[in-house]
Amino acid sequence: MYESVTQDNIQLGQIAEKSKRITESDVDLFAQTTGDMNPAHTDEEYAKTSIFKTKIAHGMLGAGLISATLGMDLPGPGTIYLGQDLKFLHPIYFDDVIVAKVEVVNLIDKKKFIMAELRTTVVNQDGDLIIDGTATVIPPKGE
Repeated sequence: MYESVTQDNIQLGQIAEKSKRITESDVDLFAQTTGDMNPAHTDEEYAKTSIFKTKIAHGMLGAGLISATLGMDLPGPGTIYLGQDLKFLHPIYFDDVIVAKVEVVNLIDKKKFIMAELRTTVVNQDGDLIIDGTATVIPPKGE
């Protein structure tokens, strides 16, 4: 049985986090899956000429960790993901440990369902804010 924070018990201020070490394999698989073979992510010689001087991970890997946190933790399985606003503020380097955090900041009663807005952030192991944004979701209905 999956556990979720349902429309009946979601509350302002609730927080969930998920962390992951980003590896070269993660980046290679993401590039192959999406077709985003930008050499800034896949070619070290090219990346050495970039402003970062080395390969970096796709920012959407960090956004994916936000999605995983929403879909598996808060609100959790059954969540309908309506939208996401993202600002990419800092690169993700290989071997960074990133932490996605979601926090319920607004609840909107749409009469037939509750819509939740969550602040979404990703930071690295040094506390650098990598991604900042807001997600809009419909939490699952209770039983």
